[in-house]
Amino acid sequence: MDFKTLTLQIINDSSIIENSNEPLTISVFDLLLKGGFMMIPIFILFIMSIYILFEKIFVLRRESKNIKGFNKEIRDRVLQGDINGAKLICQETNTPSSRMILKGLSRINRNLKNIEASIENVGKIEIYNLEKNLSLLATISGAAPMIGFLGTVTGMIQAFISIAQEEGAVSPKLLSSGIYEAMITTASGLFVGIIAYLSYNYLVAKVEKLIHNMEYSSIEFLDILQEKR
Repeated sequence: MDFKTLTLQIINDSSIIENSNEPLTISVFDLLLKGGFMMIPIFILFIMSIYILFEKIFVLRRESKNIKGFNKEIRDRVLQGDINGAKLICQETNTPSSRMILKGLSRINRNLKNIEASIENVGKIEIYNLEKNLSLLATISGAAPMIGFLGTVTGMIQAFISIAQEEGAVSPKLLSSGIYEAMITTASGLFVGIIAYLSYNYLVAKVEKLIHNMEYSSIEFLDILQEKR
């Protein structure tokens, strides 16, 4: 092989490499569109996850406000017999703990069993409101990757059908494009699943902390009533 022939071969190989690199210059949006119709439910689950995350963050931030000296103020008012003043403080505070104590104050003339039961009933409602949609977020964290895998399987089936219908030798371009388009749904499903999973665990930790504060306030309130009696 002479020098001229070698040079022409190197130039041809370089052009092939450059041409093979051209399909890789694709935007993220165009890449997602190649994922097929399975990208639609994955995108919907992504929007739901983001909505639940920010909605719960707003609710928990509102309900977790810590009024300094709230328990001490309630204690002083109850021991002084100023039940109306204690109720007013609870109404102004407007947190799950204050709503539980407010219910207990409304049953102040009954026995401790009835007061405790009424506080527990309100607490169950408050916990339900705090945990609302968290189970949906947990479902999304598991469902999104599964939908992604399903999209990959259907995409691979379509790719192999196209290959089977191809006459003659199958080009590497056709094979590789079919595979990477099918894998897009898997990557997207895993991404949404990870977001939902991390969001779920973060929100659960916040809710558990708030529930602990509610239990502490209710126990301290019942101790105050026992001390008063």
